[in-house]
This record gives sequence, structure tokens and C-alpha cells, in this order.
Amino acid sequence: MGKVIIVGGGAAGMMAAYSAGMCGHTVILLEKNEKLGKKIYITGKGRCNFTNACDIEDFFKNVVSNPKFLYSALYTFSPDSMIDFIESHGVKTKIERGNRAFPESDHASDITKALSNGLNEYNVDVNLKTEVNGLLIENSVVKGVLLKNGTKLLADHVVVCTGGLSYYTTGSTGDGLKWATQAGINVIETRPALVPLNTKESYIPSMQGLSLKNVNLTIFDGKKKLYDNFGEMLFTHFGVSGPLVLSASSIIGKKLQEKRNLSAYIDLKPALNISDLDARLLREFNENMNKHLSTVLRSLLPSSMVPVFIEILGFDDERQINSITKEERQTIISLLKAFPFTIVGLRDFKEAIVTAGGVSVKDIDPSTMKCKNIEGLSFAGEVLDLDAFTGGFNLQIAWSTGYLAGISI
Repeated sequence: MGKVIIVGGGAAGMMAAYSAGMCGHTVILLEKNEKLGKKIYITGKGRCNFTNACDIEDFFKNVVSNPKFLYSALYTFSPDSMIDFIESHGVKTKIERGNRAFPESDHASDITKALSNGLNEYNVDVNLKTEVNGLLIENSVVKGVLLKNGTKLLADHVVVCTGGLSYYTTGSTGDGLKWATQAGINVIETRPALVPLNTKESYIPSMQGLSLKNVNLTIFDGKKKLYDNFGEMLFTHFGVSGPLVLSASSIIGKKLQEKRNLSAYIDLKPALNISDLDARLLREFNENMNKHLSTVLRSLLPSSMVPVFIEILGFDDERQINSITKEERQTIISLLKAFPFTIVGLRDFKEAIVTAGGVSVKDIDPSTMKCKNIEGLSFAGEVLDLDAFTGGFNLQIAWSTGYLAGISI
């Protein structure tokens, strides 16, 4: 058995330390923060949606970047394995809407506690407030790590679990990506993912705070449809956010990184086709012939959206229903089915839930998480070019890759 250093005490690092310890190695876990799992404490608004209890094949459909790379990791340590792990380390769990798994207590600290119990079980040597400055590599073999204070810690194997660039206040400052580059490992350009979006039109911020439920969002690059989904979204002072938008950001991020503006449309009435919507509008018009259009629109739209809607139509605020032509009614229907705006960019890493890009999976053996070109070096978690939608998928990627990295040493 050997001496193993795990760099980073987040989700992937703690799990890698646990599984390496379970295999009988002497394990040292190095964390630059004052406590382990700092990012875990803020996930799921402090409740920690720690995995998704869906079928594994469905899991892969929720992975945006490199899902095939995760086959070994997820089949070795599945969402069910993680739930069993948490339960067996003294924490009761529950499954909520969308197969999201949480600790029964709704306290993220319970997840970290369960992991800490696992680390204690195998006498993992946890070193807090210990910052690593780089990897010690000789002739393509890892020899250990160099600490910021100048100390050299030697080891037979090093697992880098330093995270990405999102939530940098928790310590995710891209250290592992820098070390990978220095070691000649390919790093895919990073970008914020699961992040709000900046928009062009001035009328979007005028609806700041308005949340839309049960709408359909479609995004195009020219004529090519990039994204089409149903759910909730939110208007902000800079653009758009909410579940639909966060998911979209992971799909369209590369295009935005190329400095392309994308056209977006909201179907405000997805449950009604055009003829049903026309019949509904006609009925409203016939019952309110002498009223202003703005009054009738309030029965179809949130009130803060009505002035914007009328502005886009180019109609007068005082326009009466009895003066609206059939063609104008069709224009209203078209706008209800495709409310337009332009996406001009991603918000930055401060607002991102995860990082897209990272250490190229082509340089990593998917069955072990070991680096193909440097002996004794593994990577796990968000430092890798892996990202998924919200719902517990990203944390499970960290657990699975961390576990596989640890048992493969």
C-alpha cells in the first residue's frame, strides 16, 4: 500500500480520500479552507441536493459535456451507491420532485458530516488551511506536492480535486487547471455554466423581478435551433435567469464564447395552439369591446409585462379593443407565442453554479481517472471537462469520479 495525497477537500476530494483509505493506503487530504466541503454547504440553497436518484441511463441524458467518459465512474459508484453511503454514515435521506435527493434534515452540513465520518473510519489525515502551490513531477512521474510555505510533501500518488472556477469564494480558483497546463496536460477553455444570461433589449430590465412559470423558451443561432424547453424563468436587471435559462446557458455557452448574439423567444401560452389562442382572444375582445387593450392583456399576461408587450406591438397605450383589426389580432397572437429578446453573453463565474471546460478527458483514463501521460497522477470532480444540468447531477459526477480515482490507486 502507498502514500496518497488528495488535493482539495470538496465533494470529489473527500470521496477520493475515503475510497483510497478504504483500499488500505495512507491518505493525506489537503484543503486550503478552514473546513472541508465549503461549496457543499451552499448547494441547493443550503439544503444540499447531493445526487439525483434517476435511472443511470437517464442520468447520462442530463450530462452536457462528455457523458460517455462517465460510464465507468457512474456504474462503479452510482447515485444509489451515494444514497447508501450517506445512509450508512448516519444521515437519513429523502427524494423530492425530479428525483432530487436531499438529507432528511434539509441541512447540507449533514452530508459533510457523513463524509467526515467516512474519512475518520479509515484514518485519513485531514490538513486544513494548507495550500498547495504545485505538483512535484520528475520524468513524467509525480513525486508529491509543493506547499505554499515551501514544504515538499512526497507521495506515491496524487489526486487533484481542486474544482473549477465557479464560487471562487469557496476556494475554486482554478489551481488544478494551472498545474495541469504546466504538466503538459490539455485543458479545454473554461466558461461559466448553469449561469444567468445578459440580454440586449432595454425592455428586459424593465420587467426585473418578474417570474414566468409554465413557459417555453427557444434559442436560435440564425436559423439553427440550439435550445427548446419548458419551465420557469426570471427577468433581472441585466437579462434573464431561472431554471430554464440556467440549463440553456450550459448548451449555448460555446456559441456565446464565440461572441455570437443569439435570438431567443418565449412562448407565453405553450398549452394553446394558434387557433385555440385566437378563439380565446376573440372571446376576450367580444366581451370587452369598449375597453383598452391593456385591460384585456392583463387577463393573459402578468401586469408588469403588459406595457412592454404593447411597446413591442407598437400600439398606443389607450388603444381600444373595437379598433383592433384581424391582422393586428394575429400580431398579438404571434407575440404571445414568440416574445423576442437577444442573448449577448454569459454572466461571470461569480454567478455560475458550475464550470464548463477543464482538464481534457482525452488525457484521462475513464476507467481509473489516472492521467495517461503522467504516472501517479489522477484528476476527479469539477476540475475535469465535465458538467451537467441542475438536480444533483454535478455533485454525483464529483462523488463518482472521486470514488473511482481513489479505488484505482
